[in-house]
Amino acid sequence: MTVATTMQQKLSERFAPVRLEIIDDSHRHAGHAGARPGGETHFSVTLVSETFRGMGRVARQRLVYQTLADELAGSVHALALTTLAPDEDRG
Repeated sequence: MTVATTMQQKLSERFAPVRLEIIDDSHRHAGHAGARPGGETHFSVTLVSETFRGMGRVARQRLVYQTLADELAGSVHALALTTLAPDEDRG
């Protein structure tokens, strides 16, 4: 199973997202710290979930980091997050 697939599964189970986009940006970081030839080290994630309603940005990001703790401690070097409640989603 790829890292992206694992992240998708964990985030889907934890947040029941209205929208979830996971983009592997590793190719943009080739030669930088944490990059590996096979990729799957740098990701951009957009997560829209009712769970985030009434929460601030930092609290939302902490929940995502907790959910992906194993990946962040291992293969994932960088994670760019956009976390929104459904009424905030313009995408």
